[in-house]
This record gives sequence, C-alpha cells and structure tokens, in this order.
Amino acid sequence: MNSKVFLVVRILLGLMVLVFGLNKFLQFLPPFEAGEDAQNYFGALMNTQTMTMVAIVEIAAGIALILNKYGALMSVILMSVSVNAVLFHATLAPEGIAPSLGLLVLNILALIGYKDKFSGILSA
Repeated sequence: MNSKVFLVVRILLGLMVLVFGLNKFLQFLPPFEAGEDAQNYFGALMNTQTMTMVAIVEIAAGIALILNKYGALMSVILMSVSVNAVLFHATLAPEGIAPSLGLLVLNILALIGYKDKFSGILSA
C-alpha cells in the first residue's frame, strides 16, 4: 500500500475511534435512535461497564494509531470492536450501519498496511 494512502487510512481510523471512544464518556454526539431490542442490548452493555472498557480501548487505539506507536497491535485489537459494531447494526439497528462499515473497511485497510509487521506470525 502506498505510504501516503496508509498514512491517511491510519489517521482517519485513529480519529474515528478516538472520537467514538471519547463520546462514550463525554456524550457530545447525538444519541442514535434504535428499536427497543437495540436499546435493551446497549443498556445491558452500559450497566455491566462493557462499554467503558470498549471506550478505553478505542481511545488508546486512536492515540496509538495517530502517533503510529503500536498501531499494528491496536489494529488487531480494534478488529473485534469493528466486527461487533457491524454485527450489532446488522442485526439490531440497521439504520446506523454506515459508520460501522466505514470503521471495518478502515480497519481492514490498516491491517493490510501493517502486513509486514505480521509476516513472522503468518509464515507457515
């Protein structure tokens, strides 16, 4: 991948997860409207402090990606957040799936950009 394209992908992914992570604490973005099942599920995640842990991971990953420190590791960790966001929206709140699909695409592109970091563990 071109280094300038990878830089843009890395910064966009970092900013995106940083903003969404900070929003979980500061609530500066408008809340999304979803059905009762989605609200119940999201409420359960909030009550068990799961979303607090997700927010901490997103903030740490965002900072790491922006500063290009441990970006490859954070891209792998963020893949679980990305896939779960897409699955949540695909099953419970399909009207808000676009940002989560964007997150997943950026995360996959970041992993492709970091593929040289994974050569040791991916060799047979």
